[in-house]
Amino acid sequence: MTFEEQLLMELKAEIAGRAERHRRVTRRLYAGGVVGLLAAAAAFAVPMLTGTETPAYAVSKNTDGTVRVEINEFKDADQLEQDLRAAGVTADISYLPSGKECKTGRGKTVGAVTAMGPGPDAAARMRDGGLDINPRHIGKDQTLVLEFAGTEEETAETRKQEVLWRLTASMITGQVGPCVTIEDPTWNGGSRN
Repeated sequence: MTFEEQLLMELKAEIAGRAERHRRVTRRLYAGGVVGLLAAAAAFAVPMLTGTETPAYAVSKNTDGTVRVEINEFKDADQLEQDLRAAGVTADISYLPSGKECKTGRGKTVGAVTAMGPGPDAAARMRDGGLDINPRHIGKDQTLVLEFAGTEEETAETRKQEVLWRLTASMITGQVGPCVTIEDPTWNGGSRN
């Protein structure tokens, strides 16, 4: 074998070796790309499927026997009622748009029981960004009626409003009628005639 033939064979071997190394690197890059793509898809899909958003509300029991409600979004009223019932509180929850209220006369109101206030006799008290409800102040045939009107979202538009949201509470004995939505004349400083 001549020097040229030897050189040609070595050159062919070198080129073949480079091609093999290139295929391995390409396969590794391709496999790494697929793994990276799958990881990115999982990073996107898992939160979408499991949900990382803050829940609409949270219900918990306090050590003193009261039930704590923290509302983040005005939605899932029916589920909130069920969760409160499981915690020993009979409640009727209504979420209304800004400037609206439920028409009065949804049932027989109880005068002796304060539905909401700062005192210890109240069935519900606003405290530290939430609502503490005392089930002991809600009788067997009574329902704590809570009407939330407005929006929980602060936007450029809602910042112009005098009122972002409002909570009205009452205690009703017997059956609670449906919420018939009407205009609230007191919204943003108006008055009832």
